[in-house]
This record gives sequence, C-alpha cells and structure tokens, in this order.
Amino acid sequence: MPSYCFQCGTQLELRLTDNREREVCPACGWVYYAQLKVGAAVLIEQDNKLLLLRRNHEPWKGTWMVPAGYVEADEDPRDAAIREVREETGLEVELGELFHVYYFADDPRGNGVAFVYKAEKVSGEIKLNGESSAAQYFQWHEIPADLTKGGHDKMIMEWQLRARCTKDEKSL
Repeated sequence: MPSYCFQCGTQLELRLTDNREREVCPACGWVYYAQLKVGAAVLIEQDNKLLLLRRNHEPWKGTWMVPAGYVEADEDPRDAAIREVREETGLEVELGELFHVYYFADDPRGNGVAFVYKAEKVSGEIKLNGESSAAQYFQWHEIPADLTKGGHDKMIMEWQLRARCTKDEKSL
C-alpha cells in the first residue's frame, strides 16, 4: 500500500536512512518514522484476586485480559487507564503505583508499549460495554491459560508470580 508525504503529498520511496530502510519523500526529503502504539492497562484486585475480562472481538476473541486500551495522542496514560476501566467495566478506580511497562510485538494492529497500573475500585458495579463477554476475579492459581497477547499475557503472568510469591512468604 503506497504511503504519501505528510509535507507535500508525493508518494514515498523506501531508502536506507539512519542505517534502516525507511519511507522517504523523493521531492522534499521528509522521512516517515514509524512509532509505537501506546496502551494503558489496569490491574484491579479484590480479596487477593485479579479482575480479568474475556475479549468479545478479534484479535484474540475469547481470551482473557485486564481492562486496557490505547492512549489518545493528547491523553496522559494514567487518564487513559482510568477511562478504559470506566468504559469497559463501569467501575471507578483510583490508580496506585505503576506496576510495569511492557513492550509487545505480537499484536497484528502494531507494536507498542503498555503502561500497567495497579488500582483500587472506588465505586460502581461491573457493567460490560460489549467489548468483553465476561468479567471474573481470579486467584493467582486460577488464572486461565488462554490469555490475550499484546502484553496482557506478560502482565497477568507477572501479577500471578508476585501474588504466588507473596502467598509463599506469608506461609513461612
């Protein structure tokens, strides 16, 4: 699919630039630098269980994920995280610490990074918006095997590992 220059509208050509093949405008020299998608995700715990949503659409329909979505160009990732939880679950949350930032390269919509926050439910009851077919809280040892990609599998497995380690420490 041909791409066109954002500056002058000329069709871009592939050229070696900055030791990489990039799309460059032959007319004005403008270079297209592909950028990562930015996502925000939230880990919501209740009674030492993690809230997961079952995806209701592709990619990865039927797999489990945490509430998450893409950050708008003019939006702080923290604000996007709160918005996504509200849109997908109907819950109001208060964000806590940044859990981790994950790079993902397995999403057919593009590579990206996801900022993952821990959060506490402040109010509301779960009301799914159609993006998910189910919502359920899971203990660390109940986490389903069919996890969404795009970083969700990494964040959920890390939560699971930390929860298990915390449980093991308490039993010593």
